[in-house]
Amino acid sequence: MIPNKGIRLTMGLVLLIVVTACGDAPMPKPRGYFRITMPEKKYQPMPDGYPYRFEYPVYANIEKDKDANAEPYWINVAFPAMKAKVHISYRNIQKNFNTLEEDSHMLAYKHTVKADAINERYFINPDKKVYGVYYEIKGDAASRIQFVVTDSLRHHLRGSLYFNVTPNKDSLAPVVDFVSRDVLHMMETFEWND
Repeated sequence: MIPNKGIRLTMGLVLLIVVTACGDAPMPKPRGYFRITMPEKKYQPMPDGYPYRFEYPVYANIEKDKDANAEPYWINVAFPAMKAKVHISYRNIQKNFNTLEEDSHMLAYKHTVKADAINERYFINPDKKVYGVYYEIKGDAASRIQFVVTDSLRHHLRGSLYFNVTPNKDSLAPVVDFVSRDVLHMMETFEWND
């Protein structure tokens, strides 16, 4: 009887292992992101007192740039609900147009280390003497949108979008898409105050 009991116990263990091993393998759940509710698109004119003007969203704020290296007319268009800012720097052109353009191009392409691609879109509005480039930086770069506008003679303005979060192209994609349309609207309504 003892050998029979040992065989029964072994057969029972084998059967238990076979039955429990036949289920689906456990799979980790994919990482989820919070749902972000975007506000309705509505724009307002920026305050007076700058050598330029454009329309910006009602859910954003214009802030004077408080950085120690900030120059006159440097501002931030802050999107507090999205933890984002468009940093805007303005310079008068004084025989330095090529340098300003090269610096802007270099600052956009400085993100190639983390970027999957950089797309350039040219912007021309001859009636308002506004010419520019819109840079869309794909991937986990720190700045996903940058732009430059100029009249090529007196004014040069550069903007760059930054988020106050760790870059993650998947989680930021809906917000970047939303804010990028606001940046394009800012460029489309851009004028110089001469």
